[in-house]
Amino acid sequence: MVRRSTVVMLLALTAFAALLWYTTVSAQRVECVVTVEYKGQRNRASASGASQRDAEREAQTTACGPIAKGMNETIACSNTPPVARACRTL
Repeated sequence: MVRRSTVVMLLALTAFAALLWYTTVSAQRVECVVTVEYKGQRNRASASGASQRDAEREAQTTACGPIAKGMNETIACSNTPPVARACRTL
């Protein structure tokens, strides 16, 4: 037989996990897919955010990650206009 305190603890942990999941997912309102080209290499990535601007910025940062070497190139790649972008509301 399971003790009452164990059941209460499991319910509290489940409620906390559900709250964390809800607050994380509810903030994501837009999803964008961005293609960047930097130094002859292309990469595509998607990200979601509270606004289109946030989602585009995060997708571009993610796309630049594998093709940029070091902080200077990452900043330069992030400041390069994307080759293609597509956003949708969630």
